[in-house]
Amino acid sequence: MSIDKTTDCILDFLDCIGLAVEERPIRPGTFLPGIAVLNGVLIVDRNRLLYPGDLLHEAGHLAVLTAEERKLAGPDLGGNGGHEMAAIAWSYAACVHLDLPLDIVFHPDGYKGDAAWLAQTFANGCYIGLPILEWKGMTSSDGDNPFPSMDRWLCA
Repeated sequence: MSIDKTTDCILDFLDCIGLAVEERPIRPGTFLPGIAVLNGVLIVDRNRLLYPGDLLHEAGHLAVLTAEERKLAGPDLGGNGGHEMAAIAWSYAACVHLDLPLDIVFHPDGYKGDAAWLAQTFANGCYIGLPILEWKGMTSSDGDNPFPSMDRWLCA
């Protein structure tokens, strides 16, 4: 699938689950190329976007926040280690849900060189961040539809 089709697929999904997304030019120098967050809105600049899977990761950061927290979210979403792990698990679940290859989220230039390790860890059923998603009531590790299925995509 081309980068544009993958991006379209991801953006359609984010719209469907109710995350605010806006496509427009953004300045260079954002933490992830082509992606910014302002007041809870995920801003995407297709001309600067290098990895569509990064959209899922940043969306995961927003998704694990409460609705009130989301409205205030800005560019620095990675400061909370628990939320970081939850965003990784959420982006994995979204990747599986969208039937995208894992290297869309866990691409070679991501996760400070640990992308391959993360992909293998998740493929082996060791779900880093799952307890946080469970605690937030978004999924469960057992029952009829366990993770990576999600009971809800956004934290209430």
